[in-house]
Amino acid sequence: MAPRKVVLDCDPGIDDAFAIAFACGHPGLELCGITTVAGNVGLDRTTHNALAVLEFLGHGGVPVAAGSPAPLLRPFEDAHTVHGTSGLGAARLPEPRGRPVDTHAVDFLIERIARAPGELTLVATGPLTNVALAVRRYPPLVTQVADFVIMGGSAGRGNVTPAAEFNIWCDPEAAAIVFGAGWRVTMAGLDVTHQALATAETKDRMRGLGPLADELLLPGLHGYRGITTRGGQAVHDVCALALIAAPALFGCEPARVEVETQGRWTAGMTVTDFAAPATAHNALVAMSVEVTGFWELVLGAWQRVGAAMAHN
Repeated sequence: MAPRKVVLDCDPGIDDAFAIAFACGHPGLELCGITTVAGNVGLDRTTHNALAVLEFLGHGGVPVAAGSPAPLLRPFEDAHTVHGTSGLGAARLPEPRGRPVDTHAVDFLIERIARAPGELTLVATGPLTNVALAVRRYPPLVTQVADFVIMGGSAGRGNVTPAAEFNIWCDPEAAAIVFGAGWRVTMAGLDVTHQALATAETKDRMRGLGPLADELLLPGLHGYRGITTRGGQAVHDVCALALIAAPALFGCEPARVEVETQGRWTAGMTVTDFAAPATAHNALVAMSVEVTGFWELVLGAWQRVGAAMAHN
């Protein structure tokens, strides 16, 4: 079976970097491009990090397009307190030699998806600003993607506020546009990402992965402030790519999802109605993940990309 072609819209970010490594290492995925957005850190840094991670992994040929430097309507607030000022925790990668393509991320998304209708899966692991602008500028995009998967939102509580998950909270107006655009959004939110934790045992298994672990994965986790109360660190964005590569590992439920934009205390909340009639469903919400299988999948992909790095 041919690999699934993926375009990743992201804001690297420790967990975005881990997701890029997964996409580069899993044989069922072909990473065809990356677009960047301001989120975990500012746009200049997310774009720099995307280039640096790709070159470090030996995939410098993947094009990177820089996108939106701020949310649609709100002041930009990053997550450097979680990801560090560099965005990659304690990881220190070589300076990238490459440059982003001379195309805005929104134009890149429209151009690549329209060129091959039905072939590309769009994955968004940062604020949804670029995607919202793309579907507003080119509404047919929603019918031309093979699938659309996000890491973001929560059917329960949030992580940046009690109600909201960071990616949605950062630009709730963009998220509202995206969820209302007329396609199905597959949502890998906190409901599953807080189950897929990098525990001490998982980190021990990473230690045999060579420079990938020694220079990116383990230093990234060391400088990562996303520690949960259950003794591990959520690798949020990896879940969105894993869901595409191995959907059977995830339990997903159809729902109606609306994004709160007006609430004083609830802005960015993904209000999830599993009891909505089928005709109103606009989302498939991941609620469970088979954790052992998830880590076998992820560590296997990282092992492949690590082995390829060792031979280059």
